[in-house]
Amino acid sequence: MNMDLVFLEQVMQALLEVLPVTVALFAISVTAGGLLALLLTYLRVSNNAAARGFARSYIFVFRGSPLLMQMFLLYYGLGQFPIVRHSVVWPILREPFYCACISLALCTAGYTAEVFRGGLRAVPPKEVEAGKAYGMSGFLLFRRIVGPIAFRHCLPAYSTELVSMMKSTSLASLVTVWEVTGIANKMISSTYRTFEIFLCAAAIYLLLNFLLVQALGMLERRLSPHLRARPTGVETVQAL
Repeated sequence: MNMDLVFLEQVMQALLEVLPVTVALFAISVTAGGLLALLLTYLRVSNNAAARGFARSYIFVFRGSPLLMQMFLLYYGLGQFPIVRHSVVWPILREPFYCACISLALCTAGYTAEVFRGGLRAVPPKEVEAGKAYGMSGFLLFRRIVGPIAFRHCLPAYSTELVSMMKSTSLASLVTVWEVTGIANKMISSTYRTFEIFLCAAAIYLLLNFLLVQALGMLERRLSPHLRARPTGVETVQAL
């Protein structure tokens, strides 16, 4: 099979033009989903049984059902009800981009809440006791001790969720959002050159995830100074 470099260049240019849409989908959904996940985590570990039950049910529903079905139900399903079409939220729900962002955010919140809860459970009780012994309580204790330790523990799992979300933005094309995958499908329907077009689209997603993984890796190393490789000379001096 001969590769047409001119055609590949044209495809790449067309896909890069809509790259900001894909990045916006990712950024908005991850930000909104992260904030919602913080609330769900708070409810999940609270002493209120009703709050814990609500958070557990939410997480079960959004982790247990396919993201594609959630997106279809939100975009195609809610519009079937007159009360929704005549409500103040209809101008938002009728827009494919906003529906895709909401669906992605609601879904990732369920996964991220469990990741955050796992990070909280990994905080050593002695660290909390030491903070209380210094007079810390409430928000100060969380900001200085619990939060940083929990985030450091949950960052590897959260990184995996972020990579998954970057790939999940491709599902927005199924609700007529013209992002990278949507434009790729549109070009395939007119040229029938599936391999070259999807090859370019895959290269873009690989590059985005590579940059994302590198950034998260740098953040993880910065938050875990005790895991950094030390120079050989330093280890020798310490051994002496």
